[in-house]
Formats: sequence, structure tokens, C-alpha cells
Amino acid sequence: MTSAALSPVGILIREWRASRGKSQLALALHAGISSRHLSFIETGRSVPSRDMVLLLSDALDVPLRERNSLLGAAGYAPLFPETALEAPEMVQVRNALEAILKGHGKNPTVVVNRRCDIIMSNDASRAVMMRLLPPAALPLATNLVRLIFSADGAKPFIENWEEVALELAHRRLRDSPSDGQALLAEIAGPNVRIPALSPALTSSIRPHAFSLPIRFRRGDLRLDFFTTVTTLLTPLDVTVQELRIESMFPADARTERELHAIVEGREAFAVEH
Repeated sequence: MTSAALSPVGILIREWRASRGKSQLALALHAGISSRHLSFIETGRSVPSRDMVLLLSDALDVPLRERNSLLGAAGYAPLFPETALEAPEMVQVRNALEAILKGHGKNPTVVVNRRCDIIMSNDASRAVMMRLLPPAALPLATNLVRLIFSADGAKPFIENWEEVALELAHRRLRDSPSDGQALLAEIAGPNVRIPALSPALTSSIRPHAFSLPIRFRRGDLRLDFFTTVTTLLTPLDVTVQELRIESMFPADARTERELHAIVEGREAFAVEH
């Protein structure tokens, strides 16, 4: 049966199932329904209830924004609100994020949204960016994708750039397989090559990495970090779920010493200009 003959919600469920690498049988077993029922939903022979859409969304680990899209495709109203982070009712969330940033001390940490815009950062992150990047590259430091992928940004100074870029691309595709590539290309720009992205990639998206090594080199400046990504647990708001707290921690004692020197303004090494 062609995709044109499928129901709108059936198309989306099948796309999410493929992006998670699940067969109809595997998803049906996970959701506790029959594979026949799931097949009928995907082909439009059965209209899923609101609860069934949410059940399949849980089984597929679909983000809240995309759950609203699934509900809409099935004819139901969106369930999850999207509140601007600047809204008064989000003050406790902002306070929590500020406390997390402060708690990371001399470890560079930023908060990014679904578009990878850097919306909050700590002093250590700003100090490292100022020390690592040429002045002309600093405007790119408002978006993590532009910063990492652009040859005018941090790319020339990341020794394992391919590994870092692939992880960032995989993460964006996992969060939204349908528009992940387009959004990456839009943010990175038309002249930036996004490594190893192809239509087949969404069928084998790997889970988020717990940590990722990132090695910076600029002249005599050498900083070896490992990174972590933290999310806020069990959010019921689209904005909150899409926040990512990206942190870098020294991978060795030398990097820790040099990082502390940078943050405290007493570094004793030179970099190329």
C-alpha cells in the first residue's frame, strides 16, 4: 500500500517506528497490543483512540512536540502545552537552570533549546569561548550547531570534529526524524557539510551518548574534555522537555589545570591568532 493510502496518523506512526528500528511485532509487544491492530492503525483501517496514540507514543519514546503532532493527525487536540521560558510561570524552571549552571563551577556548561540556540551559559563556558575562538567567530557562539559545524567557528579547533559533529547530528535526528536533517541544514547553512547524513540514517539512529570526548587544539592551547547531556526529568511542557544542559568536564589533570587558569584569567600559554 502506498503512503498516500495511509491515514495521516498511520504515516507518522510508521515513520517513528522505522526511526526507532522497530518492527510492527516489536512495537506491538512493547505497547501490549496485537500486531494486527497496529497494522490496521498504520494502514488506516482502524482509527486509534486518543489513549492509543499516547500509548504508542510512549512505546516509541516520542518527544512531546511530536506527540502533539500525532494527536493532531489522529483528529485530537494537542495535550502538552508549550510555554515560553521567559513566561512568569516558568520562573522556577529558570531558577533551577541557573542553579545548575552555577553548580558546575569551572566546568563549561550551556543550556540549549530544540534549535540548539544557546539560551543560557555559565562564566566558565564564556571564558573558554573567549579564549578559544578568534573575535570574528564569537557571533557564532549563539547556536551550538553553527559553532560546531562552521569553518568560521570552532570547527578548525576541534581535533575530533567528525565524531562530535556526528553525535550532534544523530541527537537532532533522534529528537525529530522528520525534520531533523532540514533543521540541521538550515541552522548550519547551505555551504556546510553535515557528515554521514542520508535518508537511511533515520532507520538506525543510536541512543544519546552518555558522554562524548571533545579535543580542542589552537596553537599551544590543548584542552581535552568529555561531555555530558542532561535533561529535565518527566516534563509535561514542550519547552521544558526540549531543553538540553550540555556540560564539558576535564578529561585529564592537565586540562583541569589549564581550564582553571582560563576561567580565573591567569592562563600562561599562547595561542595562534
